Amino acid sequence: MKRIIAVVVALSLLVFGVVASVFNTMWASDWENLFNEYANPEFPPSFVVEAGDASSRIAMLNIEGTIMDSGESGMFAPQGYNHRLTIEALKEIISDDSIKGILLNVDSPGGGVYESAEVHKYLMEAKEAGKTIYSSMGGMAASGGYYVSAPADQIFASEETLTGSIGVIMQSINYSQLAEDFGVEFETYTSGDMKEMLSGTKDPTEEETQYVQGMVDSMYQDFVTVVSEGRDMDEDEVRDLADGRIYLGGDAVDNGLVDQIGYVEDALSNMKENIGGNPEVIEYGYDGANRVSFSYKAKSFISGLFGNTEIAQIESLLRNRQGAAPMYLYEQ
Repeated sequence: MKRIIAVVVALSLLVFGVVASVFNTMWASDWENLFNEYANPEFPPSFVVEAGDASSRIAMLNIEGTIMDSGESGMFAPQGYNHRLTIEALKEIISDDSIKGILLNVDSPGGGVYESAEVHKYLMEAKEAGKTIYSSMGGMAASGGYYVSAPADQIFASEETLTGSIGVIMQSINYSQLAEDFGVEFETYTSGDMKEMLSGTKDPTEEETQYVQGMVDSMYQDFVTVVSEGRDMDEDEVRDLADGRIYLGGDAVDNGLVDQIGYVEDALSNMKENIGGNPEVIEYGYDGANRVSFSYKAKSFISGLFGNTEIAQIESLLRNRQGAAPMYLYEQ
């Protein structure tokens, strides 16, 4: 009897392990995208916020959280910023003649240089297509959050908004002293002197320091140009403001980075007057109630079965680590 019980337990564990392995493989593959395709055939998703004239619409687009491409999209993507959704929404807006204006709802400390530049690119294309662009800043619209706001025809912020932080940051972790303290030695073979640039296993050389600083300076110049052109300010004037510091909304109005004090409803009301008539207001993204009730609960249930999601996220970050990356980011 004991042998039978042992065999049954062993088989149960084996079956459970196989099922878990298959499920994890499906989860890591395109299964989720396939599910989203059938569950949500329209991408990017949008819904009506305020009824009105469907031939003259305002599109609200949320830029919330760190502006980074997580590689995930659809209902199962993490709550917060969704880069693919943002870009696809902008492409749709550009080609849709019924959309007359874009209202950005920004609450972000910034993020990746590439992602911020890509959003900016499509916003500029939207302006060229004749779309009016407003930006409403929430609690924070710093660094990349300001970068994507710069092309707006009007920028609104509250007195409490933290904005600015115009600049670039690029970091690497130097753990060579820690390794030396514990007797760890690194054997590295490279094809060139600069291949190990920004490695955490050694101090940077003077040549590496100058080279990386040159990259940062080049991206900083891009940021200054974006603000200068977006705000119609002289580059020297922008540089005086662009030392990385943050500004409260009222100060940002005084120095020209923001146009008006107000909240998102004020920006929307102003845009409606600008466009005229009774425009329909749509919002790009998933209906919050449906998304939380299904996606969040599903992930919570699955995490209970297959392990701690926070640990899994940390493991994923370590596996997918791509080294030091330039960021338009306000680090708190």
